[in-house]
Amino acid sequence: MPSPAAIAVLGPGGVGGLLAALLSRAGHRVVCIAGEETADTLRRHGIRVRSGQFGDFTVKVEADTELREPVDLCLVTVKHTALDPALDRVPAEHVAAGLVVPLLNGFEHTETLRGRYGARQVAPAVIRVESTRTAPGVIDHGSPFTEIDLAGPEERLAPLAALLTAAGVTARVLPDEDAVLWAKLAFLAPFALLTTRYRLPIGGVRTERREELAALVEETTAVGRACGAPMDAARVLARYDAFPAGSKSSMQRDAEAGRPLELDAIGGALLRAADRHGVPVPIAERLVAELSAGPGIDA
Repeated sequence: MPSPAAIAVLGPGGVGGLLAALLSRAGHRVVCIAGEETADTLRRHGIRVRSGQFGDFTVKVEADTELREPVDLCLVTVKHTALDPALDRVPAEHVAAGLVVPLLNGFEHTETLRGRYGARQVAPAVIRVESTRTAPGVIDHGSPFTEIDLAGPEERLAPLAALLTAAGVTARVLPDEDAVLWAKLAFLAPFALLTTRYRLPIGGVRTERREELAALVEETTAVGRACGAPMDAARVLARYDAFPAGSKSSMQRDAEAGRPLELDAIGGALLRAADRHGVPVPIAERLVAELSAGPGIDA
């Protein structure tokens, strides 16, 4: 991975906008790929970040409605609900010599990307962060951490991890793709389903809905183990206890804003994996069904 690198960010929302700003501040050439209105705003005003971890700053970025030249790295940070049309903005020939790194919720998108861009180009990854786009080019970063796990060979991905770390992200390379993706989903699915269903931040869920949270974590980790990932329910549950009490899932924020939910990418993917492996997940099934019927209810 050269430094400075040419980096495309497909979807400069809460996650993509934060990473685009950090990477631009670190001296890389960053091109944000978005709709015309957002691209025009970014070209004129750049990206403004408000962050306890990184401070408040504004940086310039390039922006366009599609990727028009080769890049070293393309971060895919759109919502799963907008993935297919968004990928039409990134021609395969412009990432053929680089890496495509998806930072999406769920895991089924990996095969979609590999089918479009090639297995070698796609490096599965997960991000742990709470970051929200409050307006085009305006990012509120709320979590005291920004962590990315990259899945794949160390020799191939170590330069990328170093590039991200130098920009301020805590990045590491892990060899087991299933372990990386399921470590995120086993935490995310209960977080997203319960906060959205009951309209509570994580602090409310872990106190008022503790028994349901623990049982749902048992279900998700059981599915993860069936898929070949090492899972520890107690460790996952402990992460909730360490999370800032006021944190909301991105699905909950989408529900509050009336946006489409990533219910299929998170809950649906969990149910399909459970069905393939014959793992009973009654709580997950109920929550997905209830959320499919409406955006959530008060606790």
